[in-house]
Amino acid sequence: MAQQVRGVVSLAKGAPVSVETIIVPDPGPGEAVVKIQACGVCHTDLHYREGGINDDFPFLLGHEAAGVVESVGEGVTDVTPGDFVILNWRAVCGSCRACLRGRPQYCFNTHNASQAMTLEDGTKLSPALGIGAFIEKTLVAAGQCTKVDPAVRPAVAGLLGCGVMAGLGAALNTGNVGRDDTVAVIGCGGVGNAAIAGARLAGARTIIAVDVDDTKLQWATEFGATHTVNSKATDAVEAIQALTGGFGADLVVDAVGRPETYRTAFYARDLAGTVVLVGVPNPEMKLELPLADVFGRGGSLKSSWYGDCLPSRDFPTMVDLHLQGRLPLEKFVSETIALDGVEEAFAKMKTGQVLRSVVVL
Repeated sequence: MAQQVRGVVSLAKGAPVSVETIIVPDPGPGEAVVKIQACGVCHTDLHYREGGINDDFPFLLGHEAAGVVESVGEGVTDVTPGDFVILNWRAVCGSCRACLRGRPQYCFNTHNASQAMTLEDGTKLSPALGIGAFIEKTLVAAGQCTKVDPAVRPAVAGLLGCGVMAGLGAALNTGNVGRDDTVAVIGCGGVGNAAIAGARLAGARTIIAVDVDDTKLQWATEFGATHTVNSKATDAVEAIQALTGGFGADLVVDAVGRPETYRTAFYARDLAGTVVLVGVPNPEMKLELPLADVFGRGGSLKSSWYGDCLPSRDFPTMVDLHLQGRLPLEKFVSETIALDGVEEAFAKMKTGQVLRSVVVL
């Protein structure tokens, strides 16, 4: 029987979000209903509200979440009611060309729930990233549920569902950072600091945090940065080269996603070094680089989608590392809020006051 629950909805482009009554259907074949315990407030949710993703309003926001499986539909065997799970937006299909080539982290046909959640009047909602988790209970494809150790706090675990995993994966999976490497990270919000934490976890020798905000740079030191550079006051390329013997870093992660930060990353890397773009640019942005420099500097220019993660592999591992005290996920949680605090959390996000506000239900 369908349930009525409360959820945070963006009804129109740029308008403040509101808490509405949502109708959640019983799970159909391949689907699951999850009781949400916590959900981080991510920049992507704000992009949805601002119309930066698409125009399929109204949106049911929230996607960086953890909770407990309440019920499952026909044919679901990987999760059962009572399982503690992190929700993911890469429910791999197993049959597309990426999956068949053994690269499921690039799955081109990820699954979402077939049925729609609706407002009371029957208006269909578009769930953010196919999840929609600023809500008491949500309907997802069962493959979007990744079981992890229930000993972890939900407010911490849910962050792996998007931003923190994106940053960790940018360093560990896409950038392949290793022991004794030198790393620079441009942009020290949630994603950038996760990349710093990942570089530290991998054993990088030098980790340079770059930002224009001294508060964020202080956060970066708590996640493992060995040096900080305020690029508002100092030329970041020169500073990174000076801190790496004049050569540049082996890996530079651009966690901002603007043409100017990408150029900085490009020129701040060592010869044959790697640039990883994990910050999301807007569609209007253009990049111009001398092709001779692209050729002459060698190395790799990569983009990182979701940290090139495979949720079934990476989420449990990261939770275990956290529970062992080796990955300080708790430091990403700046505050916990209720469902009606999401709009205020967006305002704090815009001014850089928080790493993550987390809705706790």
